[in-house]
Amino acid sequence: MSSTFNKKALADSLAIRLDITKKDATEIIEVLLEEIKDELKKGSKVDVAGFGRFEVKDRPERDGFNPQTKEKIRIPASKALTFRVSKALKNEINNKR
Repeated sequence: MSSTFNKKALADSLAIRLDITKKDATEIIEVLLEEIKDELKKGSKVDVAGFGRFEVKDRPERDGFNPQTKEKIRIPASKALTFRVSKALKNEINNKR
């Protein structure tokens, strides 16, 4: 069974580790996430060393079908957010050194 570590839990942990208020920790997290979003909106890659890379990729228009009616449909082009975990973090998660 897995648990979810959400923004509130992250703020609580950050507040304890940095000896700051939960309000300040929440504000730091909000600013960090806003900066990441702004860069992704501009089309920039966001590379966090030792953690991973966020990137927006273009998905071309393509053919698909409605699974209920089997009718062919045209799926419009879109953008997709991708995340690629760093090798260091992947190794740490898998207990490799």
